[in-house]
Amino acid sequence: MTADIPHRTTASRATDRPGDESPFALGLLLRRAHLRAATVMTEALRPLGLELRHFAVLIELVNHGPTVQRDLATATGSDKAGIMRVVDDLERRGLAVRKAVPGDRRARAVEITPQGRELFDAAHVAAEPLAERLVAELGPGEPEQLTDLLTRFAHPAGGEA
Repeated sequence: MTADIPHRTTASRATDRPGDESPFALGLLLRRAHLRAATVMTEALRPLGLELRHFAVLIELVNHGPTVQRDLATATGSDKAGIMRVVDDLERRGLAVRKAVPGDRRARAVEITPQGRELFDAAHVAAEPLAERLVAELGPGEPEQLTDLLTRFAHPAGGEA
């Protein structure tokens, strides 16, 4: 028995190449852009002994202050075990600490330390030349335009994911 699969007489192939009209084209281009950006960010963080997963947690802690682990997992797209490993790594390095949450004996909030904030700031300095290289092919004003478009795409007005 075969499933009812819609057929097109001129099927567009998903390629992530310029001009691709496939319904998958945008997703594939975003994936390729993500991989390229992640490679650059990884290169910037490596000399500091950080991985992207660690930096993602530091970003959340800088932006939101002390945060419980389940919220860090949600914000970073991690699972419970994964976020525990990342927080353990950050604690071992003195970049974050777990503190009791008043009124909830089981919950622990993760807080960035002064050393963590220093490393966070150092990562931005290290990333600056690499970020410039990432957008070197774009024309004047286009990096800002790309950032604006991606921001609106990632954070739609209606709050949809």
